[in-house]
Amino acid sequence: MRLTTKGRFAVTAMVDLAMRGGKSPITLASISERQKISLSYLEQLFGKLRRNKIVESVRGPGGGYYLARPCNKISIAEIVMAVDEPLDATNCGGKGNCHGEQQPCITHDLWMGLSEKIYSYLEEVSLQQLVDSQSKRQIKVAAIPLKKSKSDKLVGAAV
Repeated sequence: MRLTTKGRFAVTAMVDLAMRGGKSPITLASISERQKISLSYLEQLFGKLRRNKIVESVRGPGGGYYLARPCNKISIAEIVMAVDEPLDATNCGGKGNCHGEQQPCITHDLWMGLSEKIYSYLEEVSLQQLVDSQSKRQIKVAAIPLKKSKSDKLVGAAV
């Protein structure tokens, strides 16, 4: 099973939105610019997210998107599923008709178990956890001031 760009971009855009939301709606154009995701692709994804009541939108000048509920109430699995990303490691879509046969293949239960674990893991991770994780990474460290050496060359390093 492979998570495609649809799921990855939806999660990335939602983290961006959550990190900047709260005061006013955020435009998809600004998310597109920051995250280097096509604006038309974001429009498609956010249409699905809106229909699944994960985000809400405001039209017109000053419009954009905002979260429909708090970050800690939105799971990553919910985001991925909203954009029609399957969390299924089987070849049969979980139907048990592997290889076109009437019965599951000999490894069907293995792949079903993996699918369940993936879904369970993503269900346990909230959007808030990703925002918190990202915030910790962005703690700024002051640069070490540059000093002149005896030869008048600048020396030093930034952290």
